[in-house]
Amino acid sequence: MRYFIEFSYNGFNYHGWQMQPNAITVQEKMNSCVSTLIKKKIELIAAGRTDTGVHARQMFAHFDCEKINDLEDFIFKMNSFLPNDIFIKDVFSVNKDSHARFSAISRTYEYYISNSKQVFNPNIYTFFKKLNIDKMNEASLYLLGEKDFTSFSKLHSDSYTNICNVSEIKFEKIDENIMFSITSNRFLRNMVRSIVGTLIDVGTSKIQSDKINYILKMKNRSEAGFSVPAKGLFLTRIIYPKNI
Repeated sequence: MRYFIEFSYNGFNYHGWQMQPNAITVQEKMNSCVSTLIKKKIELIAAGRTDTGVHARQMFAHFDCEKINDLEDFIFKMNSFLPNDIFIKDVFSVNKDSHARFSAISRTYEYYISNSKQVFNPNIYTFFKKLNIDKMNEASLYLLGEKDFTSFSKLHSDSYTNICNVSEIKFEKIDENIMFSITSNRFLRNMVRSIVGTLIDVGTSKIQSDKINYILKMKNRSEAGFSVPAKGLFLTRIIYPKNI
């Protein structure tokens, strides 16, 4: 049978999701946990690869095994086995051809910025200059739709295409912080962090809003702005078809 795991994690202590030599990753911890519980070596396949230090409020991964008779007990044991910065919310059976990565319809990321020093919440990026949110939202509109995001992708990535379809994007004030959210069918490596850094350049009047269109057309990473730190980035929502 094929099972999906819905989970979340704080990425501070991990070098991203994907297994790496000589580095602690979320996949390593999860693989070990599930393999121990079902007494069979497995490798989880996740909905995506988060970079070092990036967090996930909602992530999914799938694995195959014989029928698990008591899923509630399985979830309890996983949460007992795993470190406190990884939380298993649910485990459920799906169709055999359902895939955590390729079946996903959309993904949403959020990025948090503060204009004041964060003493009690280190998972927010502090940017001390005042930002013009209206200008940043105006510039964001150039990123909507199906476009080539090569200029906002890490160089030498292994993506088969750099075309992504962004359906929602906005900045909004949340109490004393600024939240950026973006929804797309897929994301490239470093894409969200470089988009936020570039839009910050708009918010500080370093560049004009319409330069975003030029940056897209150039398909050159050096044309875009800096990449903001990973600590403010959260994968927050993944949507699948109802028939999985």
